[in-house]
Amino acid sequence: MSVTLKSLIAAVALLFCSTTFAAIQQGKDYTVLNPAQPASTKKIEVLEFFFYECSHCFHLHGELAPWEKNMPADVELTFVPAIFRDSIEPLARTYYALESMGKIKQLDDALYQAIHVKQANLYDLDSISAFVASRGVDKAQFSSAYNSFTINSKISRAKQLIRSYNISGTPTLVVDGKYVITGLLPADAIRVLNEVITMVRKGRPATPADKAKAK
Repeated sequence: MSVTLKSLIAAVALLFCSTTFAAIQQGKDYTVLNPAQPASTKKIEVLEFFFYECSHCFHLHGELAPWEKNMPADVELTFVPAIFRDSIEPLARTYYALESMGKIKQLDDALYQAIHVKQANLYDLDSISAFVASRGVDKAQFSSAYNSFTINSKISRAKQLIRSYNISGTPTLVVDGKYVITGLLPADAIRVLNEVITMVRKGRPATPADKAKAK
């Protein structure tokens, strides 16, 4: 067999493997939620259910954070703290309190690092408020937000979403209120997420902007 023919066969085999790898399958890479839940945005909604103490969430965070910076304009990513038990609630409140103060992007990675790398014990308001204060957040303002009616409402909403979406583990990604991605390695989760978003986009009616681009 000639070198040229061998090279051609190898190239075709590589292309086949790449195509096979890219194909996602219902039941393997994602499941379909029944009944589907209404999305809160006209964009393609992506929800991530997480909690800071979850090591798998920490690893996915390393992939999802850069993905978020470059995500398509027609996609909206929302983080939902998963509150499976009372001991998780303080850090869920922390997420929402920092979000309300405009500080979550500044401290999100620091919280994961503190818990999983530095083994910090951040399980109550005192320890958490001391931690965020050490990162430049006003301690009194944080404590006020942490215990506010607004945060209480967001905690109740998060618990409701966990029930509605039947979330039993983290991290879990839900796309368009219907497609559930969980139990995958971080890089695979992002790959499947991109494919599911493309699938959802193709199934939607073309917008005026899309029609204009097609002309």
